[in-house]
Amino acid sequence: MTDIVKERQNHWLPRIEEELDRATANCGSMHPLLLSAMRYSLLDAGKRIRPILTLECCRAAGGNPEDAMPFACGVEMIHTYSLIHDDLPCMDDDDLRRGKPSCHVRFGEANALLAGDALQPLAFETMLAGSRIRPELTVRAAAVLAHACGAAGMVGGQIIDLENEGRHVGLDELRVMDSGKTGAIIKAACVMGVIAANGSDEMIAVAERYAENIGIAFQITDDILDVTSTAEVLGKPVESDIGNDKSTYVSLLGLEKAREEAARHTALAMEAVAPLGEGAEFLARFAEMLAGRIK
Repeated sequence: MTDIVKERQNHWLPRIEEELDRATANCGSMHPLLLSAMRYSLLDAGKRIRPILTLECCRAAGGNPEDAMPFACGVEMIHTYSLIHDDLPCMDDDDLRRGKPSCHVRFGEANALLAGDALQPLAFETMLAGSRIRPELTVRAAAVLAHACGAAGMVGGQIIDLENEGRHVGLDELRVMDSGKTGAIIKAACVMGVIAANGSDEMIAVAERYAENIGIAFQITDDILDVTSTAEVLGKPVESDIGNDKSTYVSLLGLEKAREEAARHTALAMEAVAPLGEGAEFLARFAEMLAGRIK
């Protein structure tokens, strides 16, 4: 990991945690158990990849990253809600998440479901009520995230994933699923950062190309780690895709070819932001770091 990635992560992780803590503490929950379940899954956990991308894409587009903080918090709330629901017995049925018992294991299935339900609208409330930029840009960013986490994005990809359990699918179908389930929120994170900076359409296109490629590389890397790493290292179950009889990049391509594809898409992501020069150094190195998880 390069110095710039370490430096920015060390700066942003406590800031993101502070803002997530503040947003949930002040969310006006009607029941302490619901709030506990929300905060259990959201706080003190995760690498905060998506919110960091929002903040740093804002910087790369010439904005003040702090202006994008409400959007960064919003995308992390959406991501956490999706993890809570993914782990439920009716979905992937995983008992471990971010190194601790999944929300439904700790609080019960119904309470976990409701905690995820509550985090989703809180994401948009945080973005809209806490925005520091022009109203029309705020609404545009909220629309981007809403589209990405719905039927045309994350949820749409998730239902394809469930449908694919127990049957063989090809590489093209796998990419369509992953572009929704994993890639849509990563793309939204990057685009919202550019919007917070009032970046140009050209800059948004750069962010989209970058995000599409790191999204694919990220999913391939996750598939590789699912068969090469341990639950202790990942903080979640391994070989869960095998257990659920799902097609993955590793099952379709083999381990070495999957590594090559992850490296290829990482290179394409770095190439996408190269025209931005020094302003995109973090984004290029961050893509490299994400790929380095399998080295």
